[in-house]
Amino acid sequence: MSSPVTAVIVGAGHRGVGYANLSIHKPEMLKIVGVADPDELRRRKAAEKFGVPEEGLYETAQEMAQVPQFADAVINGTMDLDHVPTALPLLEAGYDMLLEKPICPTREELLTLLQTTRRTGRKLMIGHVLRYAPFYVAIKQRLLAGEIGDVYAVHSTEAVSYHHMAAAFIRGRWAHRSTNPMLLAKCCHDLDLIAWYYSGVRPAYVSSMGARTVFCEANAPEGSGTRCLVDCDVEADCAYSARKNYLEQKLWAPYSWEAIEHIEEPTDEDRERSLREDNPFGRCVYRTDGDVMDHQSVIIEFENGSTASHDMITGTPRPGRTVHIYGTEGEIEGFMEDGAFVVRHADARAGEEYSEEPVDVSVTMDGHGGGDLRLVEDFVAAVRGQERSISSTEILDSVYGHLIAYAADEAMTQRKVVEIEDLG
Repeated sequence: MSSPVTAVIVGAGHRGVGYANLSIHKPEMLKIVGVADPDELRRRKAAEKFGVPEEGLYETAQEMAQVPQFADAVINGTMDLDHVPTALPLLEAGYDMLLEKPICPTREELLTLLQTTRRTGRKLMIGHVLRYAPFYVAIKQRLLAGEIGDVYAVHSTEAVSYHHMAAAFIRGRWAHRSTNPMLLAKCCHDLDLIAWYYSGVRPAYVSSMGARTVFCEANAPEGSGTRCLVDCDVEADCAYSARKNYLEQKLWAPYSWEAIEHIEEPTDEDRERSLREDNPFGRCVYRTDGDVMDHQSVIIEFENGSTASHDMITGTPRPGRTVHIYGTEGEIEGFMEDGAFVVRHADARAGEEYSEEPVDVSVTMDGHGGGDLRLVEDFVAAVRGQERSISSTEILDSVYGHLIAYAADEAMTQRKVVEIEDLG
């Protein structure tokens, strides 16, 4: 066994630390030797967890890039707007990189990153963990084996739960299109999966429609106020009650307490007071200043004439992802959260309309359907120069998935079909 790949964490938040956990589960594969984060408390906690010495700690990626390279790779878990500014100096310094998705909010930044990666020759893998979830791996294996012939149409849906939508995209950091278009922020996994199914084939044209009709003041119930715990008469019966979601049910609670990160051990009283005062998670979901869509559909035509479509629906009671892939010799249809799909074939010889093979996949819902640590293992293999899994493709597939999202936002707002350029 080779010595472990050494890595530094840039952005010691939920995702960066989550990926780095492979070093605890499989220390023979990965060793964390540095942390960069402007927040002193997060930096110290990560250093303690992974045994990083003081000389391996930095406030910024830029500071880290200025010292001689002291690790093989970077796990970049910074916020979306910081991805490219932190990635570029470290790629230039010689580090390979695992970069959390989405890559960045604009096409211009994306192309700059692609050019830098190609010029430096560094390995760049994006945190599209659903490619590594057993459910999608099993589907991809069937496609590669040719079990349904040539794929010519795909339809997928993501139903975003009411509590996830409220926490991340209505009250949370991703509430504005200027930060990230909604399809990019929430459905970059799904668009990446579509690009992965058609790997090597360029998406050529994109159209899209969407709107915000659920999370708006016109839909606010009678008696609602501006803050759940201050002036709302219907808070006790509202599914989006901040008290219910974040204090009692603890749904996406870590997001909601970022407003009081400066308190090392916050009490329930601290949390409730923050929801009453200035914590954005205490706001009424029907009265915020956000402008992301709460439902949107996108249609893609690929250069070979194949098509794909994706629907994002939010505020749903039961979240989940569905996929239906049509090939020249059959079809695959499944629901990820059930861990099951079916493979169908026309079966005239047997005297039936079609045959159907059910496939059950062992699924853990920890870490994106079991994909998180599998992704990091594949990244370690890439850094070592070893054979990578079927989930890993050239960076261009990840880039095209993002270009679909940018094009969809442009197509939706400008009511037109948008062409995607060939970057091969």
